[in-house]
Amino acid sequence: QLQLVESGGGVVLPGGSLTLSCVARGGPLGTYAIGWFRQAQGKQREGIGCVTSDGTVTTYADFMKDRFTISRDNAARTIYLHLSDLRPTDTAVYYCDADPQPTCSGYVPHYLTIWGQGTRVTVSS
Repeated sequence: QLQLVESGGGVVLPGGSLTLSCVARGGPLGTYAIGWFRQAQGKQREGIGCVTSDGTVTTYADFMKDRFTISRDNAARTIYLHLSDLRPTDTAVYYCDADPQPTCSGYVPHYLTIWGQGTRVTVSS
């Protein structure tokens, strides 16, 4: 059974950058599409983007794509989310999700199947 562990969160100044990692343990990572999500306190979880199982196609929510970048290294069993030009409104817990379908449904996986525990990002001066 695939398990996901996010890391890389922390406190960053406005305008700063951060790279989050999602490490997959167990299971055939190379057959899973992976989505990144975030949830700010008191708000619903929202999709950021999704990368296909082979890493060739990445799609983003419109309001994310200019500042956030998703990539994956299946050999290293890791999916990355690079955050740039961070703003206080980006403060949230960031999650990755794995779907056994290899493609994405727009900027999210078809099914939200396997979640990591999340990593917290705080943007503050």
